[in-house]
Amino acid sequence: MACVKKRRGRYVLDFYDQNGHRQRVTMKEGTTKQQALDELRDKTEAVSKRVFVPVKKMLIFSKVAEEWLEHKKPNVRITTWETFQGNINTHFSELADLKIGLIDTATIEKWISRRQADGMNINTLRKLIVALNQIMSYAVRHKYADHNPVTDAERPRDQGQEPEHDKIFVLKPDEIKKLLEKTEGQKYQLLFRMAIFTGMRQGELLGLKWSDIDWSNKQVHVQRTFTKGHFFDTKTKTSNRRIDLGPVLILELKKWKLACPPNDLGLVFSNGMGQPMNYSNMMNRHFFPALKAAGLARIRFHDLRHTYASLMIDQGESIKYIQTQLGHSSPMVTLNVYAHLMNSTNQAAACRLEDAVFSGNRSQENATGHKMVTIQEKGVTA
Repeated sequence: MACVKKRRGRYVLDFYDQNGHRQRVTMKEGTTKQQALDELRDKTEAVSKRVFVPVKKMLIFSKVAEEWLEHKKPNVRITTWETFQGNINTHFSELADLKIGLIDTATIEKWISRRQADGMNINTLRKLIVALNQIMSYAVRHKYADHNPVTDAERPRDQGQEPEHDKIFVLKPDEIKKLLEKTEGQKYQLLFRMAIFTGMRQGELLGLKWSDIDWSNKQVHVQRTFTKGHFFDTKTKTSNRRIDLGPVLILELKKWKLACPPNDLGLVFSNGMGQPMNYSNMMNRHFFPALKAAGLARIRFHDLRHTYASLMIDQGESIKYIQTQLGHSSPMVTLNVYAHLMNSTNQAAACRLEDAVFSGNRSQENATGHKMVTIQEKGVTA
């Protein structure tokens, strides 16, 4: 029978585990009897769930993390897996030697607080917490630990200040013209034009093939992406999409098809050796210099995608259409990202709403008023 005994001034937990083996756990000096009883209750509960693991046999965090990485490897892209591996090596070192079952909520919250104190970007920190949560959940599923302390930990909150690199920057029409004018080379001018007028991601553009261009329907079919030296299928069904192309863009594509050096991969944008273009070289040798020559701020390539979304919103396209063209999973995602770009006032919309309800000819004196008011006034005077 489980009990608490006192030996040499310290409390000892005495109980049998789920395998019938007798366990004795000596509590640290200064532990009260009530604390010892609470700990015994936790141990016996773990035994009843068949998840109790003696501390001596308990795996350390780094070993469980290694197992989790091998478990994830067949189910994620190699680039995602490499990111997981890098994050574990870089950001979880202070947890590495801790017994997995002894990591509690306080340990997790201290780990979070240290990264916040170091000024880590909140989105980066949230991604690390997701990975940490998955590692601890893996430990619970495989009975290396009896609970996941990440679930109870207080998550980081931003203070309403958006980090500079998370802000959305968009180019105005005159700035777009300047950028394209100052871009050297037909290939790079078309690449930037495609980014602005299709909203395609940089990986989607670098993985684009001539077979993806639907000349008859004037569309581009996004089917793959090129990221960190690898080709991948699009991650989701909505990312695999058809984007409408304007007549000027179609014409520029036809011109480039005639001038484009042939390559075995059939890429629209390849390097001088017919291989996928190096993203960093493209940015440093062509994109940033073009921005500088045009007298524009140094923005990210991804901001060209934001520019596309902004232009579509400005011309009144429906959120559903913009979502399908961008490849977002739902219109709500599009709204969450770009809601701040939408006008907060729209008198034209209010007038159209009234016209839809109170159809008919407006009298000259009521050109700026409300028809219901006129009707009510007539009813009063009558």
